[in-house]
Amino acid sequence: MAKRAVIYARYSSDMQSASSITDQVRLCRRLCDSNGWTVVEVFTDEAMSGASHLRPAFQRMQMMATAGGYDVLVAEALDRLSRDQEHIAGLHKRMTYLGAEIVTKSEGLINEMHIGLGGTMNALFLKQLAAKTRRGLEGRVHNGKSAGGRSYGYRIDRQPLPDGTWTTGDLAIDAREKAVVQRIFKSYSLGKSARAIAVELNAAGIPSPRSGKGSGEWSFSTISGNWKRGTGILNNELYVGRRVWNRQRFVKDPATGKRQARPNPPEEWIIEQVGDLRLIDNDLWESVKRRQGAIRADMDDTAGSVAHGGNPLGTARRPTYLFSGMLKCGCCGASYTLMNKTKYGCSAARNKGTCDNRKLIHRERVETRILDGLKDKLLHPEMIEAFIVEYQREWNRLRSTEVSERATCEAELKTVTQKIDKIVDAISEGMFHMSMKEKMDALEAHKGDLTTKLANLGDAAAPIHLHPSLAQVYRQKVSDLTASLNDELARPEATEALRGLVSEVRMVPDDAAEHGHVIELYGELGAILGLAGGGNDEPRRITGGVSYSMVAGVGFEPTTFRL
Repeated sequence: MAKRAVIYARYSSDMQSASSITDQVRLCRRLCDSNGWTVVEVFTDEAMSGASHLRPAFQRMQMMATAGGYDVLVAEALDRLSRDQEHIAGLHKRMTYLGAEIVTKSEGLINEMHIGLGGTMNALFLKQLAAKTRRGLEGRVHNGKSAGGRSYGYRIDRQPLPDGTWTTGDLAIDAREKAVVQRIFKSYSLGKSARAIAVELNAAGIPSPRSGKGSGEWSFSTISGNWKRGTGILNNELYVGRRVWNRQRFVKDPATGKRQARPNPPEEWIIEQVGDLRLIDNDLWESVKRRQGAIRADMDDTAGSVAHGGNPLGTARRPTYLFSGMLKCGCCGASYTLMNKTKYGCSAARNKGTCDNRKLIHRERVETRILDGLKDKLLHPEMIEAFIVEYQREWNRLRSTEVSERATCEAELKTVTQKIDKIVDAISEGMFHMSMKEKMDALEAHKGDLTTKLANLGDAAAPIHLHPSLAQVYRQKVSDLTASLNDELARPEATEALRGLVSEVRMVPDDAAEHGHVIELYGELGAILGLAGGGNDEPRRITGGVSYSMVAGVGFEPTTFRL
């Protein structure tokens, strides 16, 4: 009775010809015919590596053997079945157990010797191939060419060569994608999250880097990536004209056959300058890196709170609305959070039942009342007067300290001067000794130090300078801030500035009040007036380096507005 045979054929990659399968099958059929075997099935895996055993046809072929479906497995060569020593040895062991033979056109009947030697040679071939490929890629990088792949923002630039072939590995800037990259960097530097940027790009219908592959949509990971591995739009150093290669290597998981990335130490990285491919200027790049670093630091600082039920990611997340996380219940102190899409309420009343405050208020009304309160009440004449009084009191305290220190320095300087005069008189009368010179040098040095210190202390009678238009400057800033909140690009930055004015907002339920709430706004007056910046002449520096920014907040209680 003729033996039943199956044929297995495979080729490795898309770069190889599909006709290879046809050629392999033809040779194997000829081998079967010469031995009088009946071919019952042909299994083929196209563009699949022999280093993996997770090939569909390869798995079906083994399942058919388990079911006793054939007597002989035929292939062109042993490496068509597998290039992995473990997998080829396992296949031979399984086939022997099932009573099926393995026969190849190149090696003939496969036995233990073929498995040992052939498996070793195939494994060595793969290792040498990987080393040669890596060597070639490194050479391309050193020559200023791409080692593979095309980053978003560029296109492949092929130029004809004298021999009729075309150049490879050259990139050119794609103007349309360059504009998108710059938009992403600018938006992120202004405070937008990677997730928000992705939503905007998808809404605008802008094709993603993976258009044609997968969903073709932008995601936050496409933008933020992994900063350690240099992945993601925001971490691609090619955008600042620096190509970094060999950041990581890949190893295959023996259980799944999937590649896993492993980082390489920085000293193994290959870095080449390619200024003609720059898309982003250094200032914008550094701005993004600073913001990324601040978010990571914020997450690291709060990582320990996880054990206590905290969420470190929450501290790095941008506030959703203007005063998110700042509203507190005036009854119990719990947070006022959104009970639905539009209204704030006491979280303790809803989630714990420990507060009787069941009042709700629209988010937009809260924001409007706070903004109006800042504009209408913050620069009330009484507030300015209170600040000036506190400023003067603190100034006088510091000046009194300086006056006392000045008196001490002047008295010590007088004593030192008298000692120097006595030595000079003694020398003029012929009473010179070498020890006098050393003592004279020490006294002169001390006199110089005292003179410098007195000069730094300045004039104790210097007047206080407070810019006469400080109130108008700040009022204009608040008005500009309101306008900025309606500007799509400036809104994140304006929101952060406004949140910096306020330390806490207390929501006090009151049936008689507007919208059922009295809003108590807390903020440091000194810090608030500090927004005027150049509108105020800073006091000159005095002992200890104290200046306006420190004086303004010293000893001043938080300002409270009832809105």
